[in-house]
Amino acid sequence: MTCYCCICAKYFYSSFLPLTPDNLLGISWVDSAWIPILNSGSVLDYFSERSNPFYDRTCNNEMVKMQRLTLDHLNQMVGVEYILLHAQEPILFIIRKQQRQSPTQVIPLADYYIIAGVIYQAPDLGSVVNSRVLTAVHGIQSAFEEAMSYCRYHPSKGYWWHFKDQEERDKAKPKAKKKEEPSSIFQRHRVDSLLLDLRNKFPPKFVQQKQGEKPIPGKNLIKF
Repeated sequence: MTCYCCICAKYFYSSFLPLTPDNLLGISWVDSAWIPILNSGSVLDYFSERSNPFYDRTCNNEMVKMQRLTLDHLNQMVGVEYILLHAQEPILFIIRKQQRQSPTQVIPLADYYIIAGVIYQAPDLGSVVNSRVLTAVHGIQSAFEEAMSYCRYHPSKGYWWHFKDQEERDKAKPKAKKKEEPSSIFQRHRVDSLLLDLRNKFPPKFVQQKQGEKPIPGKNLIKF
């Protein structure tokens, strides 16, 4: 699981840093001729190829190799050396670069992992944290810029959100026809006021009957 995390971090981190001689996180190396015979016994020889940019020619492994000694002599030497830290044949090998100060004291300098014959440098903890922070900041910045693109402001209305998708959905919805009212409340109130005013100015006249007279038939009444 650690190896896959290193792969992801390597690609994230290398995308933010320029490729320099001190920064080898963005490159890889492979020699296809070695892949069929790659195992725990030959992986250090494969790593010590001259075209491998991760290999230090001044290390103790090179001195042991030139003197045709076994790797057991590395424990008696002082300086930079490479060891096989973990092996999961035939797909995964992890090699460590370390500074040996005594037969029992070493300081790790870097780790390299080989997957299907391809060599990568594993990032350190600072590189992983830096990569995650840069990725998070980039995502937050993108979300903030997108949110600001939907923000609108008017002095009389204030702030509001304007989404293009919502506008298209509103246009696609069928508009319900509004029922036309015969008159508004203002119109009805105004007409009633006018009628009341006219009635007060021109009150209706009623014919009073005298005592003993017969009621006037309705057809003989004057209609106003």
